[in-house]
Amino acid sequence: MALHNPLPRHLFSQRGWGLLAAGAVSLLAAQIMGRRDLLTLAILLLVLPLVSLAGIRLVKPRFHVYREFNPSPVETSAASTVRLAVRRTGYGGGHTIMEERLPARFGESPAFRFPARSASGGISRYEYHLRSGVRGQYLIGPVTAEFTDPFGLSLHRQAVGDGDTLTVTPAAVDLPVTGLAGARGNDGITATRTRANPSDDDVMTREYRHGDPMRRVHWPATARHGILMVRQEESVTTPEATVILDQRFTAFPGGTGPGHSANPSINGHELASSATFEWAVVAAISICTHLSDRNYALRLLDPRGEPAFLRSPSAPEPEAEEFKGASGLQAVAESLAAIHLTGPHHAAREHGQDSGPAVFDDHLMDKLSAHRMRGPIIALLGRVTPAEARALAPAAGYGANAFAIIVADRPDDAEDSLETLRRGGWRAVAVPTSVPVPVAWGQFDQGGGGQATAAADVRRGAEVGR
Repeated sequence: MALHNPLPRHLFSQRGWGLLAAGAVSLLAAQIMGRRDLLTLAILLLVLPLVSLAGIRLVKPRFHVYREFNPSPVETSAASTVRLAVRRTGYGGGHTIMEERLPARFGESPAFRFPARSASGGISRYEYHLRSGVRGQYLIGPVTAEFTDPFGLSLHRQAVGDGDTLTVTPAAVDLPVTGLAGARGNDGITATRTRANPSDDDVMTREYRHGDPMRRVHWPATARHGILMVRQEESVTTPEATVILDQRFTAFPGGTGPGHSANPSINGHELASSATFEWAVVAAISICTHLSDRNYALRLLDPRGEPAFLRSPSAPEPEAEEFKGASGLQAVAESLAAIHLTGPHHAAREHGQDSGPAVFDDHLMDKLSAHRMRGPIIALLGRVTPAEARALAPAAGYGANAFAIIVADRPDDAEDSLETLRRGGWRAVAVPTSVPVPVAWGQFDQGGGGQATAAADVRRGAEVGR
């Protein structure tokens, strides 16, 4: 039930307009017939709605609205329950109809009566559900209250509160287990081997525990301590995956500006995106979820080596680039909610390079070098020129494994760039948006990418902590 507000109705109710009409008729009849009693009645009928109108604007009720989303944030295509608690303060007369303002994407705005039949303690509670198939941040509210005077003659509408923002994050899809995570333990931790010097005996030994193999007994330490000691050859470390997320407008042809129905938006302002970029965003959250579930720490960068979410309006901490655990993954999802294409929309290309800021340059290499061999590097790319591929190729040397997915409407056009990346040590594939993300991810274990099996994660684990 939506509120309708034709021009006359924002002043008086049907009853009020009826009294005014009756007053006008009585006034005309009094003038024609010369009846003083009709004149008195006409004045009463005309003045009463006007007094009610003045009174409702001078002594209008006030409301407080509390709004809660569950869950918040919510993934695309999942339902979020909105709970409203409304309390009236001050003057409280007449009935009130309330309407929650919603973005057009969510359909018809819900309306409800105040107070509710189940109101308790002066608080009325309401509940409805929202669902969006497009990521973004949406302003829900404010509530519009339409109330009348105690006689039901005049109407007044006012907005209550400022509304709240609902964040809709991209939904992750399940990815197949590949060699990338093949060396994980049951708890997701990698055991790394540490070599000790002879002078490190005390540091690298511990007391014997039941079940320890006898070949690990460290006899010099045993003699020194007087109890059985064994070598501690393993230390527990958490590996780190670096994700490079391309978000250049020129890298994703077909990018759409405001007005495209599939675009993410933030508080009613649509953001630049494209079908290929949306595919990359889903791939990013899916890969991050897949790795985080296996106890990887995450680091996300853009092609310039800056934090990947530096320009995302929904990022809780735009300058953060390292994320750990469930809270870190949640921050990644929120940051991806309103991420959009950036940079020049029509950059002139000279010798295969954009005229915009340099990408895949020394700044990115320095960032990768600082975390050398801590884990795999995964690049989610749009259109990459051969020159850009040559600049990115050496980055494979900074990770135990290097994986690149180029999202392209015509993958055949990316063959030169793929070959350049592969020669540099990347396992690289090019896929159109019609290929599901799990299928693209699985290609790294099906001989795709032009490199050996990704099970070299065992080697990565051995080099963590160097």
